[in-house]
Amino acid sequence: MSEHHPNQQPIRVGVVGVGRGQSFAQSANELVGMQLVALCDTWEERLAEVGRQHGVATYTDYDRFLEHDLDAVVLANYFHQHAPFAVKALEAGLHVMSETSANTTLAEGVALCRTVERTGKTYMLAENYPFTAFNQELRRVYRTGEIGDVTYAEGEYNHPMAPRDRLRISPGRRHWRSWIPSTYYCTHALAPLMYITDTMPLKVNALSIACREVDCETVRVADPGSVILCRMDNGAVFRIFGLLLPGHSNWYRVHGSRGAMELTRGGGYFGPGQVRLWHEPWDVKPGEEAERVYPPEWPEHGDLAEKAGHGGGDFWTNFHFANAIRSGEPPYLDVYRGVAMSSVGILAWKSALTDGQPFDVPDFKDEKSRQAYKDDHWSPWPEHAGPGQPPPSLLGTPTPSEEAIASAREVWDEIGYRGE
Repeated sequence: MSEHHPNQQPIRVGVVGVGRGQSFAQSANELVGMQLVALCDTWEERLAEVGRQHGVATYTDYDRFLEHDLDAVVLANYFHQHAPFAVKALEAGLHVMSETSANTTLAEGVALCRTVERTGKTYMLAENYPFTAFNQELRRVYRTGEIGDVTYAEGEYNHPMAPRDRLRISPGRRHWRSWIPSTYYCTHALAPLMYITDTMPLKVNALSIACREVDCETVRVADPGSVILCRMDNGAVFRIFGLLLPGHSNWYRVHGSRGAMELTRGGGYFGPGQVRLWHEPWDVKPGEEAERVYPPEWPEHGDLAEKAGHGGGDFWTNFHFANAIRSGEPPYLDVYRGVAMSSVGILAWKSALTDGQPFDVPDFKDEKSRQAYKDDHWSPWPEHAGPGQPPPSLLGTPTPSEEAIASAREVWDEIGYRGE
């Protein structure tokens, strides 16, 4: 694993988004060989404030932002708007790291892969959950071969929030958080399992959970939860669960051909859970324990990771992005894995709307496989509404109650949002 040395020129980074993007802005520092030089957002008041805080240039126009003296761009804008921004940055000769979805249509996924190939620039999906201490330890153990080859795995990212808190982070009736189908935010659950086992999804089917009671105090119109089944390229089956149903859950389990391992339940969102690994009594080899439970340790740089958000993952995404740029080697979460796991969410929604029909995941490395999807603009977002486009819920597009709308308006007034 390469690291930055003081005599190397820092990678000049611009960050899009001054909400979630602030974590990336703060982590783009000399410790990972980066230098924050510019910020971009349409929220002018907040942009000016954060720009002064970091002492960097600010832009409300993305095209002008890309003309700044940059090496790389980190995209932390709205969930469903990343691919067009990424393509434009790559075509401007810049490396790109993007969260949280590489693409929200299959056509965007095809275009993104083609652009990375054509430009030769580094692309990384900034999915941070694979890089918690727990998941890095599960990957390390898996690679020793102790539990054999994965046969079945489970990943859960279920993150309920109080209604008023949800309204604060989703201002506006058309905000993406209110419209995102239950399957789309699947990478926090799926990416760690792919990272641990080094497998890729081939086929997807899903069921959505429509429970309006969960959203009765908000203006959210999408379903609050889903279960996705993925057939992986080694024959294993992965079960993915989330998204906003009561009962926090950030949990992973992997069953192999001769053992299993998991993050223990409870103990808060990122800890102090432990790693549990076990074998059947008749299958314990000399020197192995039938079961062991222990707290994981960071493989390195624990002091830096402990200070970062998302269980340390926010440090590691910048770290791996910088190393990929310097080495010229694609990061693990490259464009093909990023697009594949993002497309699982899209295809799972197609499946949910057909009560579980399976759909194949294209091989985005193969032009013949992905060619069939280059014009697939199937999209649930309100700005894409029209004939043939899907609803955000199994129930269609529910109408929030007058009480919920009034509550939303009150919260948005508190945070200074004056839009619709």
